[in-house]
Amino acid sequence: MSLGWQLYVFIIVLGTFIANFLLLRWSSKFRTDEKLGEGNTTGHRWDGDLEEYNNPLPRWWLNLFQLTVIFSIGYLVLYPGSGIYEGTLDWSQAQQYEQQVAEEEARYAAVFAGYTEQDFDQLQQDPDAMTAGLNLFGNHCAQCHGSDARGAIGFPNLTDQDWQWGGDVAQITATISNGRNGVMPGWGAALGGEQGVTAMAHYVRSLGGLEHDADLATAGQAQYGLFCIACHGPDGSGNVILGAPNLTDDIWLYGNSMDSLKLTIDQGRNNSMPAFSGTLSEDKIKVLTAYVKQLSADQQ
Repeated sequence: MSLGWQLYVFIIVLGTFIANFLLLRWSSKFRTDEKLGEGNTTGHRWDGDLEEYNNPLPRWWLNLFQLTVIFSIGYLVLYPGSGIYEGTLDWSQAQQYEQQVAEEEARYAAVFAGYTEQDFDQLQQDPDAMTAGLNLFGNHCAQCHGSDARGAIGFPNLTDQDWQWGGDVAQITATISNGRNGVMPGWGAALGGEQGVTAMAHYVRSLGGLEHDADLATAGQAQYGLFCIACHGPDGSGNVILGAPNLTDDIWLYGNSMDSLKLTIDQGRNNSMPAFSGTLSEDKIKVLTAYVKQLSADQQ
């Protein structure tokens, strides 16, 4: 934390103590000039005769308030809360987190070490390993791909046989370890605007055997050869090296409706999967790879 932020926190803490002290001092004053509940009002009146009395707070409540202030002073002596003092216990949230993570890593290291010598086929046949893979998937992958791994719009389905970056063990391992960045540029301007985008969308739909306008698809075919063939291939079957999707099947990451295709062609698409090599150990990535690979095998 920078010096400016330290002073900022300290000023707030000090101001809070001063405010509490003044509040306690003011609240503890007992007005002896008037009897309790007789004429000592705030001046507020409702419904003609309903008045708000200005009586001092109960002594027990004030004592509890004073105890909380005393407790907070002790807390700031022990823990880093004042902004300028780290506390006598030398505690920090980051330190506690790292300690707990280290303890859990050490506890589970022995479990995953037993999977190191197994190949992927053996792991897929090991119920304990697949349970561990399921837990890893739930903690790190389900947020995007869903708890059932069937994905959503913009997030691939991992239970089918369609793999944007390849579905063998080495490619899945690379995907989990290093992450992926899928980038398709927008072609709206290059295609000449709405008319060119529409023609291209009809041609793309024709590649997948979807309903389309034949004349517009023919017009889009020539443009496909100029702008799309380098990534998606002459027949539209895609390229796993580039992460270019197959346009000839019935699997569409962003949907195959005319509006969705036109948006994709016009503005492009950008998606990213984070790398987990810094989060998961190699043996955990191996188990997770075996689990993800099994998902598509089970569906098949």
